[in-house]
Amino acid sequence: MNLQVNDRLPANLSMGTVMLKVGDLATVSAYYRGALGLDVIAEADGGLYLGRGAVPVVHLAPAPGLQVASRGEAGLFHTAILFEDRAALAAAVASAAQYDPTAFAGSADHLVSEAFYFTDPEGNGIELYYDRPREGWEWENTAAGREVKMASLALSPQAYLREHLTEAALDGLRGSAAAVGHVHLQVGDTATAEAFYVSTLGFERTAGFHGQALFVSAGGYHHHMAMNVWNSRGAGPRRDTLGLGEVLISVPSADDVAGLADRLKTAGVASHHTGAELVFEDPWRNRLRVAAG
Repeated sequence: MNLQVNDRLPANLSMGTVMLKVGDLATVSAYYRGALGLDVIAEADGGLYLGRGAVPVVHLAPAPGLQVASRGEAGLFHTAILFEDRAALAAAVASAAQYDPTAFAGSADHLVSEAFYFTDPEGNGIELYYDRPREGWEWENTAAGREVKMASLALSPQAYLREHLTEAALDGLRGSAAAVGHVHLQVGDTATAEAFYVSTLGFERTAGFHGQALFVSAGGYHHHMAMNVWNSRGAGPRRDTLGLGEVLISVPSADDVAGLADRLKTAGVASHHTGAELVFEDPWRNRLRVAAG
């Protein structure tokens, strides 16, 4: 289904705070503060908001009675934190590796970005990454449409740190900007994901991988959200577990929220619309909140 331009999400949207339900708030918050250099921005909504400056990255919400999700369930694959330059990324990677070397889960050159992966103490995936300049991204015409060229090439953490890590960046770890760049989910199948995130919500498809992964964005970004079935093929709706609580998407105006509310209603997707924000679930019960401002 090809949406009209006015049915697409606005090009200048941004990803907001990712809410995580955690069983051990002290341990998980210590990781995000000590390993990633995030600070407590606010204590509210029954938990902690952690980020850089005034920009919250994660909201840790205590949920001590819930179980850890199984590997094959739908939910969060990773929260991807975007850094402003290679030195800032290198400082965050060095800090995370020093805090807990066992949490390192890999690294890759994705052509559009350079990424390093970690896992927090309760199994939530984290990507730390830097975007290469947009003018260097390559796009190609495929059977599915125009797609950005991405890959997963080898990227040596040791070589990266030797080349880009500086004392100034380490000293200024907490002062450099960082924000959620994209959110990657585990889902049951990518066809259903595309029908929901592209045809209903109004993202644009930017890449796919043989029915195993789907990448979507607004405004020509490589991806604001992604969905894969690598661990979760065939997964049904999620149980209420530890892990992902909510994904926030920020749009410029209440009109953008209202337009999406109309599309959801037409598609038969239940939602709660307050005017300034809209809360709803995807087909796997991953909760999303779209808010103006």
